[in-house]
Amino acid sequence: MTRATGFSRFIHAMWKYKALTLMMLPAVLVLLAHSYLPMFGIFIAFKNVNYIDGIWGSPWVGFDNFKFLFSSGDMWRIVRNTLLYSLTFMIINLVLSVSIAVAINEIRRRFLAKAYQSFIILPHFLSMVVVSYLVYAFLQPDHGFINATVLKAFGQDAVFWYSEKEYWPYILVFVNAWKHAGFGAVIYIAAIAGIDPEYYEAALIDGASKWKQITNITIPFIRPVIIIMTILSMGSIFSSDFGLFFQVPMNSGALYPVTDTVDTYVYRALMQLNDIGMSSATALVQSVVGFIMVIATNSAVRQIDREQALF
Repeated sequence: MTRATGFSRFIHAMWKYKALTLMMLPAVLVLLAHSYLPMFGIFIAFKNVNYIDGIWGSPWVGFDNFKFLFSSGDMWRIVRNTLLYSLTFMIINLVLSVSIAVAINEIRRRFLAKAYQSFIILPHFLSMVVVSYLVYAFLQPDHGFINATVLKAFGQDAVFWYSEKEYWPYILVFVNAWKHAGFGAVIYIAAIAGIDPEYYEAALIDGASKWKQITNITIPFIRPVIIIMTILSMGSIFSSDFGLFFQVPMNSGALYPVTDTVDTYVYRALMQLNDIGMSSATALVQSVVGFIMVIATNSAVRQIDREQALF
């Protein structure tokens, strides 16, 4: 009886706000098609799929597909690289995105602010293949800009970037920040735009400096958005940007110790094995770890400040 009443209220609310329901419908359909329907394919991770018997007729193999990932001798290396890069990207991109948003908000000429905003989000829309060749133009051993211009001007020997692994943790962090920090700043710019200007006017009357206004008004007001974005980012901590780690280092074998992540390792392995069961098992592990990290982070936030938690 209670469920029927609740369902009736739900239908009544949907009908009452039918304009909003109609606007929401395309997004709900896309969510169902791309996020929920593919979840039925989870069972493939527990099958030894062959093309003769098909997916339904292929034998069940329990957790054998997961052994491929966890029994590998490279497991520690790829997990270490994946987690450390994800955490580094998360921290640096957060700091840069908030800093860029605050800086753009302080520009008084709106035309310049919009121009800077458009300029910094442009790299986000570039294909990683294009980015990889931009990086190659800088790092090419013989004619790249760094070797042929910068190092040569200082009388330094050329560096063979694609075989020297010690430089790549910094290169990958720089490329990732250049590509994504500007796009992340757009969210914080929108959050800052929602702050009531009267707070800043009152602070000016009290003689607060610009730094005081940022630390005591801007940052506290956008803190809920920062927390939500951080919680959502934790969901992809066991995944990596495949294009960044595969395309940008040009798949150089000498760089595997610092560029190999779960995604690139699985891709290379499955290109040889052609086993979709193992691929599904890996994706399932990444999804489960991401889900656990989101729940754990949200629980930690709830313990600190219940109002700031996502759910």
